[in-house]
Amino acid sequence: MASESATDQQSDKMLGRKDGAIGHLIFNNPEKHNAVSLEMWDAADRILDDFAADAEVRVVVLSGAGGKSFVSGADISKFEKERGSEDAVHHYNERIKGVYGRVELFAKPTIAMVNGYCLGGGLNLAAACDLRFCSAKSKFGMPAARLALGYPYHAIRRLINAVGPSAAKYLMFSAERIDAEEAFRLGLVQKVLPEEELESFVAGVAGRIAGNAPLTVKAMKAITNEVLKDPEDTDLALCDRLVADCFASEDYKEGRRAFMEKRDPDFKGR
Repeated sequence: MASESATDQQSDKMLGRKDGAIGHLIFNNPEKHNAVSLEMWDAADRILDDFAADAEVRVVVLSGAGGKSFVSGADISKFEKERGSEDAVHHYNERIKGVYGRVELFAKPTIAMVNGYCLGGGLNLAAACDLRFCSAKSKFGMPAARLALGYPYHAIRRLINAVGPSAAKYLMFSAERIDAEEAFRLGLVQKVLPEEELESFVAGVAGRIAGNAPLTVKAMKAITNEVLKDPEDTDLALCDRLVADCFASEDYKEGRRAFMEKRDPDFKGR
């Protein structure tokens, strides 16, 4: 059932829902293959605020409504209004840069559940997530070169981190779409599933993550982000502090007790 706080933050085209420890961020513009407007990005940011503040939410799943697309990129019909001048383009680009960066650096694990088209900004959003699972019918592509759009540093870095430089260049230069199996071969997605099994599989993965020690998962994500930085920018003190916090936690004691008592641990995130 949707929580009141998540519902308060949503719009009709961007939905937030909580299912126990799993937060769902749903792009709800199916008639346009879940193309995203500035208003939708604003609503997504508010929903993420709610998920970040709720200690009960331990993992976030991003998905698209309608069964045809994850996210197909920016809503081109809004370009004249939202990106029709130099100032408007700058505002739009800074706004979406902030949301993509927020997903990438979100303290809790994020999962992209891709069912259908995942194009342009949708591919960037999926690459910003920690894990990506897709249905067998899904298609991926970066059409910027066919639209004469500039593609920013952070988006290209995410794609390179996901598939490597050569595969990223092919996707960007050719603007070709690839199928789910090719996306798996490139490492863009971690598993391809029949459409009817995708949701239950993702729920199972999210549930397993949510059942693990939150401080450890948080530390692993933050340290992974540090590993991906240039060595001179790596915050080793932060990494050490996050590891020390795990060993000093009540959850560490609970994990040891549960292991000795041969039972599942009950982690509290403290």
